[in-house]
Amino acid sequence: MNKELFDYTAQKVDELLAAASSSQKTRDAAQAWKDAIASGADADAATTELLDIIDEHHTTIDEVLAFAAGPAKTVLGEEAAAAMLAHETKRKEEGAKYCDCAACIAAQKLLAKHGRPVL
Repeated sequence: MNKELFDYTAQKVDELLAAASSSQKTRDAAQAWKDAIASGADADAATTELLDIIDEHHTTIDEVLAFAAGPAKTVLGEEAAAAMLAHETKRKEEGAKYCDCAACIAAQKLLAKHGRPVL
């Protein structure tokens, strides 16, 4: 892996770790990548493992809408859930297919940079 791609990957891994919206599975995969790199493991192999994990699941716009209409009320509060629902409804009307949270955006950009665009 060239330095530019490695640096980009490292930046997105940090974004995945920092995003409050990252799932535990995503956080674990991102941390495993960092640990593998720190131990001198092959960067390409570590990156393939990371990409395989984050490529397994993509939060669809319908899943986000279901969360916003239900559990978000308890997790985020009524006002934040309503704002989220309005935002995501508008995005769906505009043709969005996937979540636009910080974790999902970082994952989608990372996958695309490595030739695995989310369709």
